[in-house]
Amino acid sequence: MDFDDQLRRYFGTDDMNAIAPAALDAGIERMGVDLGMEQDRGRRFALWTLMYLLGAAPDLDVAFKNAEDRDAARDFMDLMDKATRE
Repeated sequence: MDFDDQLRRYFGTDDMNAIAPAALDAGIERMGVDLGMEQDRGRRFALWTLMYLLGAAPDLDVAFKNAEDRDAARDFMDLMDKATRE
């Protein structure tokens, strides 16, 4: 799942600066519903990462049943933390 595709699907645009606050809230809510229903591990991870970037990701133990997926999410969080410090 491509980042721009996710933005268009949930927010109607691939320009983060063009997303109105109400549209952001509605898109995040739809993402949460989709995350809860998604069975494909890769798609779940893609949804969770975008939610994480938007500050709306559920806790790892809620989002991922698989320990490998939780570890990958922790690695992603560490990478994002490191990137924002540099």
